[in-house]
Amino acid sequence: MNTTTKGKYEGKRVVITGGSSGFGLETAKLLVDEGAYVMITGRNQASLDSAKKQLGSNAIAVVSDASKLNDINALADRVKSEFGKIDALFVNAGVTSFVPFESVTEEAYDEILAINTKGPYFTVQKLVPLLNEGSGVVLTTSVANVLGIPLISTYAASKAALRSITRSLARELLPRKIRVNAVSPGPIDTGILEKSIPAEAAEQTKAQMSHENPMLRLGEPREVANAVLFLAFDATYTTGAEFPVDGGGSQI
Repeated sequence: MNTTTKGKYEGKRVVITGGSSGFGLETAKLLVDEGAYVMITGRNQASLDSAKKQLGSNAIAVVSDASKLNDINALADRVKSEFGKIDALFVNAGVTSFVPFESVTEEAYDEILAINTKGPYFTVQKLVPLLNEGSGVVLTTSVANVLGIPLISTYAASKAALRSITRSLARELLPRKIRVNAVSPGPIDTGILEKSIPAEAAEQTKAQMSHENPMLRLGEPREVANAVLFLAFDATYTTGAEFPVDGGGSQI
């Protein structure tokens, strides 16, 4: 008797941009643990090496800049050569910056829009020919696209544009039987605050964010990853939607 238990995503092939940390990496871990093969991208070789070590032999880590079309084209070629076809695409690469509206420069504005909006748009465009019928695309938006949050106006605009793109692509890709949805994270404890500001300030910020959230806590990366996998594989009658994972912060 064969007692081998196959994982839920056994043999599935998935591409995750921005997969070297945070909920991109957490999503990759869940997939690999359930038998999938993943290709993750990032801009930092050291972070990618660390992620690859955690994910093991079912993962491929590729240096790729989401804002550069040449890198996106090269990624599509790599996906085709390594996987042939893929079953899901998680377009997660993105950046933010905390700058008062009056201080935003044209350079900073262009960089945010290039990575957060142009990059995802062309990533989907270049990888669509490699997506199997019935596959799912998930884009990462943000609660910032529906809330007026100080200091991140450019980031919020880029994510609002991505929300609109989600709807447009969902409609255009229906004939290919490809679903396109978005996951919209709220305050998630990814460790990024500790890396960007002093430890004491990070703890104070996290405490304040928790206090202001209806669930009185920050979310965990795995909670976002679970939503991503639901949209990518299980939500077979859902397309064009945005799934908030924010403790109710954008809803109640």
